[in-house]
Amino acid sequence: MNRLLTAAAVICTVFSPLAVQADTGLRGLFQREQSTLDAVPGSRLKSLLNVSRPKRDKGKQAPLAFSQSWLDGQPQAEGGENWECLSEALYFEARGETVKGQFAVAEVIMNRVKSARFPNSLCGVIRQGTGKRYQCQFTYTCDGHAEVISEPKAFERVSKVARAVMDGRAEDLTKGATYYHTTAVNPRWARVFEKTTRIGVHIFYRNNVRTASSD
Repeated sequence: MNRLLTAAAVICTVFSPLAVQADTGLRGLFQREQSTLDAVPGSRLKSLLNVSRPKRDKGKQAPLAFSQSWLDGQPQAEGGENWECLSEALYFEARGETVKGQFAVAEVIMNRVKSARFPNSLCGVIRQGTGKRYQCQFTYTCDGHAEVISEPKAFERVSKVARAVMDGRAEDLTKGATYYHTTAVNPRWARVFEKTTRIGVHIFYRNNVRTASSD
């Protein structure tokens, strides 16, 4: 009804300016509007009432696919400090992984943020223990080497992974894992945690006892 009255007002302005200026009561005004509408060709009236609606960006709603082509089709990622921390961690920890493996590593970091056992921010989780050589949670932050991003294309892709995970677009790939290691090593701590899955060259683990307050 609002659209009809709006269209009627527009048409009266275009086709009958004198009628709009006359003030002889609401009844007369509506009668003149009706007469004006009756005089407008049906096709013209339809075009006036056909208010265009903004089209939804279907690309943003496309199902997530664990492939480089899917990542390349996503808009350039951006965000604040936590997004930068996660993007950097994925670059140094998992840029050689499959896309699915990169999502899995990002998920572990997100799971830690949600756990009471770890800091409550992405940057806090990633930087935990930094400053103590080889005692940090993510080796690249305390191995003594400069953190130089020499593969910009790889960084662009992992930054999109970071954005997608932070936006909640990924499914639960690791079954609540908060730890992982590569298949090239066999750390002692892995014996005390529950193995959840293997994705690419990483094996994922979680604490044996999971509670709402801890994991």
